[in-house]
Amino acid sequence: MTASVRIHATTVAIDGRAVLIQGPSGSGKSDLALRLIDRGALLVSDDYTELFRRGDTLVARAPATIAGRIEVRGVGIASLLATGETPVALIVRLDRQPDRLPEARRRPLLDVEVPEMALDPFPASAPIKVELALAQELPA
Repeated sequence: MTASVRIHATTVAIDGRAVLIQGPSGSGKSDLALRLIDRGALLVSDDYTELFRRGDTLVARAPATIAGRIEVRGVGIASLLATGETPVALIVRLDRQPDRLPEARRRPLLDVEVPEMALDPFPASAPIKVELALAQELPA
C-alpha cells in the first residue's frame, strides 16, 4: 500500500506541475490560488491536499469530497475546472514578511525534497513570483 498524508494546503497546477500553497486559515491561500488560476493554472485542491509517492515523485490530489471546489470568501463555495493527480514541484509558504534575498530551501514531504519559497500572497506581483520560482526549478 502506498503511504499518503493529508496536509493543510491549497494546490494548483501550472504546466502540469503542482504548487502547494501553505499558511494558516485566512492567510490568503485561496486568494493566491484564484489569481494563479486567472493566469492559466488549474485547481488541484483547496484547503486540504492529499500527497502520496509514485516512485521518487511526490504527487498531489484533492480529497474526493472537495474535488473541483474552492471556498471564495464573500462568495461561498465555487465549482471550478480542476485537474487530478499532479507531480509536486514547489511549496509556497505564506509569510507577510519574506526575506528579500532568501537562501534556497527544500523541505522533505514523504521523504521527497521539495523546493520551498516564502511569499507575501497579497501584492499584485505574487502570482508572477510563483511562476518565476517554478520556472527556476527542474521539471517534476
